[in-house]
Amino acid sequence: MTEISPAATPAPAPTLLNPADLAARPWFFCGIGGSGMLPLALILKGHGARIAGSDRGRDQGRTPEKFAWLESLGFTLYPQDGSGITSPEQTLVASAAVEDTVPEVVRATELGCARMSRAQLLAALFNAAPEGIAVGGTSGKSTVTGMIGWIMHEAGRDPTIMNGAVMKNFVAKDAPFASARVGAGDSFVSEVDESDGSIALYRPSVAALLNVSLDHKSLEELRQLFGDFLARAEVAAINLDDAESAGLAHRARAAITFGVTNPHVRLRAEDIVQGPTSLTATVRDRLEGRAHDLTLQVPGRHNLYNALAAIATTHAAGVPVAEAVAALAGFQGLARRFDIVGTSPGGITVIDDFGHNPDKVAATLSTLKAHPGRIIAFFQPHGYGPLRQMGRELAQVIARKLTAHDVAILCDPVYFGGTVDRSQGSERIVALIGEAGGKAEYHAERAACADRIVELAQPGDRIVVMGARDDTLTVFAKDLLARLA
Repeated sequence: MTEISPAATPAPAPTLLNPADLAARPWFFCGIGGSGMLPLALILKGHGARIAGSDRGRDQGRTPEKFAWLESLGFTLYPQDGSGITSPEQTLVASAAVEDTVPEVVRATELGCARMSRAQLLAALFNAAPEGIAVGGTSGKSTVTGMIGWIMHEAGRDPTIMNGAVMKNFVAKDAPFASARVGAGDSFVSEVDESDGSIALYRPSVAALLNVSLDHKSLEELRQLFGDFLARAEVAAINLDDAESAGLAHRARAAITFGVTNPHVRLRAEDIVQGPTSLTATVRDRLEGRAHDLTLQVPGRHNLYNALAAIATTHAAGVPVAEAVAALAGFQGLARRFDIVGTSPGGITVIDDFGHNPDKVAATLSTLKAHPGRIIAFFQPHGYGPLRQMGRELAQVIARKLTAHDVAILCDPVYFGGTVDRSQGSERIVALIGEAGGKAEYHAERAACADRIVELAQPGDRIVVMGARDDTLTVFAKDLLARLA
C-alpha cells in the first residue's frame, strides 16, 4: 500500500455499459419505494428510462405522500398483484430478498421478462461512469456518501449520488425524498452493500473503507469481500483506527489513510470538542504539514470518522483537503441519522435514528451518553434473520451503553410478509439484555411501546427511535413528540 500525494489521482474506471442502452428499455421496479430501490429508479429515470413499479407499502397505505410524489414525477405505479407486468420487453428489477412467489416475479417469469437485481443494475450504472466513488463498510455508508456528494457538489463536480437515505442538503419542494441526485459530471458516488455480497460487482476508481464488523455475514466472509473491494480500486481511503480495516490495508494499491488515535495516518483529527448537536476538531494533514479547522452540524465521534472518510475519499478524487473541510461545515446530515424530531414543551427530546446493528446502535447511544439526561431507547429490529445473526452482540451493546437509569423498549421485528422463520424474536433480545445486566422491556405491538414510552417520559429525557427498513418509524417518532406535547 502506498500513501498517495495530491498529484497521484486515480485513473478513470473503464466504461462497461452505455446508460443510454439501459434507458431504451421499459423497466418495472418491484418494491419501488424501498430505500435502495427508490434512488436507483430516480437515477435510471434521469437517464431517460420509462419506469413503472409497485410496492407492498403503497398497497398497505404506508407513506402515501412518497408514492404520490413518484407519480408526480412520471412513474406509473400499480398494485403489487402482477398487473403492471404486461410485456416481455420489460425488465424486472427486484432486490435479492424478493421471493419467487411475489406476483410480479410470477408474471415476469410467465412472459419471459429479463430480470436484474437492484445491485446488478446499480453496478451497471456505476461501472459505466468515468469516475466511480464507492463507499463500503459495516456502518456509516449513507452518511459518508452524503458527505462526499455534498463536497463534490460544492467543488463544482456536479456528481450523481446514490444513497440509502434522504440527504437534507438536496431536499427541495420538488424533491422531498432526495435519496438520489442526478448530475452531469463524471463522478458517480454510491454506497455499496456487503450484506448480500453484491459489493463484488463494483469497479471503483476510488473506494472508501470505513469499518468492518459483524452484521449480516461472518467476519471471514467480510474480510474477503472488503479486501477484494480495496484491491479493485485505483486508490482507497482507509480507516486505520478500525483494526479490521487496518488489517486489510495491504490489499489497496494506493491509499489515503485517516483516523483519530493512530499517529501514522495521513489525515488525523485532533482537539475534538463534542456538543449535543455538533462537533469541532482540527484535521491535520501529515503529508502536507497543514491543519484545517473542521465544524460539523452533526454530533458524535462516529460522525468525525465519517467526515474524515469523506475528506480522504474526495481528496483521492482530486478535491483539496481545505476545500473538503470547508464544505462539510454546510453538511446538514441525513434523515433518520440522529435526526432530532423536536423537543416537547416539557423538555423531552425525540430523536429518529437508523441504528439497527451493534456498531450503529453503539454509536448512537455513545453520542447520547456524552451528554446528561436519561435515555429511553426504543428499538424495532429490521428483520428476524438479522436478529438471529447479531442478537447477542446487540443485547450486549445495549446493556453496556445504557445505565441503570436508562431503559430499552423493544417491539417485534419488522415483518411485511414472506416465509422467514419467526420463531425467535425480540423477547429473546430482552432476556439477553437482562442477562448482561441491562434493563429492557418487550411489548409485541409498537402501539403498546408508544403508550409505555409516554408513561415513562420525564422532563430532560432523550427518546431515541431506532430501526431500519421501515419508513413509518419516522411517523412513529413524530407521533410520540405530538403526544408528549
